[in-house]
Amino acid sequence: MVAGALLNSTKTINLAQCMKVLIAQNRSFTSKLNEQQLAVQELVRNYTNQYLKPRASQLDTQGRFPFEEIKHITKLGLMGACVDEKYGGLGHDYLSLAIAVEELSRGCASTGMIVSIHNFLYANLVNEKGTPEQKERFLSDFTKGSLGCFALSEPDAGSDVANIKTRARRDGDFWILNGKKSWVTSAVEGSAAAVFATFDPELKHKGLACFLVPLDAEGVFRGKKEPLMGVSSGHRAATACDLTLDEVRLPASCLLGRAGDGFRIAMQQLDQGRIGIAAHAVGIAQASLDTAINYAKDRVAFGRSLTALPSVQERLADMCMLVESARLLTYRAATHVHTKHSAMAKYAAGRAAAAAADHCVQVLGGRGLSTHYDAERHYRDARGTQIYGGVTDVQKRLVGHFLLKEHDAL
Repeated sequence: MVAGALLNSTKTINLAQCMKVLIAQNRSFTSKLNEQQLAVQELVRNYTNQYLKPRASQLDTQGRFPFEEIKHITKLGLMGACVDEKYGGLGHDYLSLAIAVEELSRGCASTGMIVSIHNFLYANLVNEKGTPEQKERFLSDFTKGSLGCFALSEPDAGSDVANIKTRARRDGDFWILNGKKSWVTSAVEGSAAAVFATFDPELKHKGLACFLVPLDAEGVFRGKKEPLMGVSSGHRAATACDLTLDEVRLPASCLLGRAGDGFRIAMQQLDQGRIGIAAHAVGIAQASLDTAINYAKDRVAFGRSLTALPSVQERLADMCMLVESARLLTYRAATHVHTKHSAMAKYAAGRAAAAAADHCVQVLGGRGLSTHYDAERHYRDARGTQIYGGVTDVQKRLVGHFLLKEHDAL
């Protein structure tokens, strides 16, 4: 009936345009979780509550990489949540992984971020685009404890992927890489990375290629852990560092896809990566809400609980709406993977995390600034979710572009 009404309303709209509008307006998404997703949620929530959350403050204070926690998470199968069972994974869908990342991040944002990037940006990439040979070498061990990385950003190329300077030149049956990558999460502890390089700068984005690089290969040098925002940095237990590639010689079998596929691979993987970051941000936002409610219930001011004060109730209500709306957008993005959906989810979830963390500090007052309470950690952790994976400005631009494209308005 909808299609008929559209056709009758104007003689100038053809059938293809009608179908395009119908697809753009599709509202078939449901937030109801299936049995598998509910099982993942319960499993990870129980692990987080019992083991991860009690250790989060210590990991943060000491700036200690969560090696033991990652071992536990590996035993749960979550370091290959979406990977085919043949290579040691669980074969789950993206939404199950997003739920796991959210629950982990609710307990420890650093651990949640490590798991998110390893899965969404590395393991899923090799699982979906790697050859059988590449999967045996660069995937099987990565569901059993080895960490994978995603090396895209450079000192002069962040959101501007086409400006990548790392060079790749062909030498018979080998490729030789030279350049420098920045902000590579888990590269200090990682075993391999998906590295993007250009084999012809004149071709811009058409000249990019993606390589699977063992981080113990000759010519690969890892920098020191990158200090972020001084002593007030978030995600202290996670690491990021530069990678320098100096005449790194790789067999042609390390090329993922074909030369020239790099830009498409990067964009498709970033769509997944934004889902992971959005889920990560939702977890931080939920942790902020939990912290604020638990404190407000027990804190007495003016002769009554803080929860009885209208101003506190309004803050908690705002936090609740921020969390729930961001979660719905994240679930939608994980269910219907598309650049617009993932950009909306990351934009909304990052802003929700920052706003919820700010409310949380405000509810706790002076204690919100104390390192003896979780509020200040949530505040630090939340800020990065608006930066990595593409700043909020870029996400809004992507949403606008695809919105107008859907309506033939570009």
